[in-house]
Formats: sequence, C-alpha cells, structure tokens
Amino acid sequence: MGLEDLQHNFLTGRLEDLVKWSRRNSVWPVTFGLACCAIEMMAVGTADYDISRFGMEVFRASPRQADLMIVAGRVSQKMAPVLRQVYDQMMEPKWVISMGVCASTGGMFNNYAIVQGVDQIVPVDVYAPGCPPSPETLLHTILTLHEKIRTGEITQRRDPAASRSNEIPGWTPERPDDVHVATPR
Repeated sequence: MGLEDLQHNFLTGRLEDLVKWSRRNSVWPVTFGLACCAIEMMAVGTADYDISRFGMEVFRASPRQADLMIVAGRVSQKMAPVLRQVYDQMMEPKWVISMGVCASTGGMFNNYAIVQGVDQIVPVDVYAPGCPPSPETLLHTILTLHEKIRTGEITQRRDPAASRSNEIPGWTPERPDDVHVATPR
C-alpha cells in the first residue's frame, strides 16, 4: 500500500485546503449596522439562528480584528468616508456583504444624501436582497460567502482601484454572487 492509495487526511491534505478551511470557519464580522437591516443582522446572533455554528459569534468592534464587513442599511454621503476607513483598517483577506436594498442600490432613497450602492465605496463580494432581508437570507448569504472562500485562491489579492471603477476607462467590474432567496415575510 503506497501513499497514492491513502485518502486525504490531516497528514496528506494540501496546505491550501487547510488554509481555506480555517479561513472559512473563522470569519469574524465587524459591526457596521446603519439602519433597519441592522436589527435583522443582530437577530442572526440570537439562539434562534445561532451564527456561532459558523465560528462568527463575536461581532468585532475593532476593524483590525475583523475580516468581514456586513454593510446593513443605507449609507449616507457623510458615512461613506467612515465606511471606507473601516474597510481599509481591516486585515487581509477581507470580505464585504451588502445587506438589503438600501445598501445594494440606494433603495427608495434616490436623492443626493444616500450613496446609490455601497459597491461605489468598497468592493462587494455577496449581496443579500430584501427590505429588510430576513435572518435566513443573511445566513444563506454567509453560506454563499463560505463557498466563495472555499473555492477561491488563497493568494488572490484585490485590485485597490476596483472600488473606483468610474475612474478607470474600459474597466468593467465583475459581478459578485447574488443570493437568490425570497424573503420569507
């Protein structure tokens, strides 16, 4: 019996798979709730939905201890520089979930005071649809992000100019994964 007959285990597994597994099971979100979607984000931490089964039970108050930003709610023009500063202070690798219609597209607030999509400020990995999205939708979004982490490259870096797509001529942003779940309310 040679080594090629053995199945992957902790001795013969690839280091890349181990790194992806550890990243996926230790994603720590930073607290960034801005509006009514933040209530649904807080509900995910309760015993009914139990986000701790994914290793995400502690929402970090410091961006230096977090690697996931869940932007929950509408982002005003005054809040946009703060959001970008918190994102820049997060450690690599970092991910962003845009939660709700207001964070994704500005929602019903089509005016000068609200940012019409958080992807104009930070690169978004996964969108959670709804107004407000239910905790089940956020859990599905988190599982979609986990799958993206599991299948992604560990050495892949983000383009720092990706969030300023309007400044780069000829650049088309890649479409992040959408979550196709109806809000059950």
